[in-house]
Amino acid sequence: MTSVIERVGHRIPGSAVALFCVAATCPLAFTAPAPGSIRGRVTVSDYRVTVEPRPMPSSLGGTHAPRPVELRPAVVYLESAPRGAFERDDARATMDQRNETFVPHVLAITVGTTVDFPNSDVIFHNVFSLSKAKTFDLGRYARGKSKSVRFDRPGVVQVFCDIHSHMSAYILVFSHRYFSVTDAEGRYALEGVPSGAYTVVVWHEGAVRETRAVIVPATGNAAVADFAIR
Repeated sequence: MTSVIERVGHRIPGSAVALFCVAATCPLAFTAPAPGSIRGRVTVSDYRVTVEPRPMPSSLGGTHAPRPVELRPAVVYLESAPRGAFERDDARATMDQRNETFVPHVLAITVGTTVDFPNSDVIFHNVFSLSKAKTFDLGRYARGKSKSVRFDRPGVVQVFCDIHSHMSAYILVFSHRYFSVTDAEGRYALEGVPSGAYTVVVWHEGAVRETRAVIVPATGNAAVADFAIR
């Protein structure tokens, strides 16, 4: 069988072959495309939502602390991840129960992550979900206690409290790491994305709001994609 060096030498002068491969460590002239990123900003007209305190029978007679303004971020992700990007994580994340609010309101994780649900309020809470991706009911538990759930399937899981009907949150479970929750200014970044064409999805408050085709260049530079949704 003709070697790589012989095939190359057949097409170029011998002196060039010598310069081309002086030692066995000399690699072929090939540079893999550098991974890039997709960055931008999601502007949501109803980005911050004020939730008024609602006295419940379970907390009558107690002191109601004013609840802060809830941040309603968006989640930006790749509709189809690059080949070989499936991930199963053994990480842990936390969704607290504080001032009769789930904190954070939106949590994005990878498949295999365990989420802790501590109760930081002076009253009892209950955490449950009837979502297709994960159904569970943790029962009622008091302040200082915490219960956990492992999420083994991708999908959107809506979380509620059986005692306080105004409490709700979302957990988005992904089989890859190409997702980002927008920050306080609506910015996001999908890092380490191989070059190629992708569909970027913007999810907000229970629904997909917009999708867009984005190309990540082989130079490794960032592709910019801004969104404005209602």
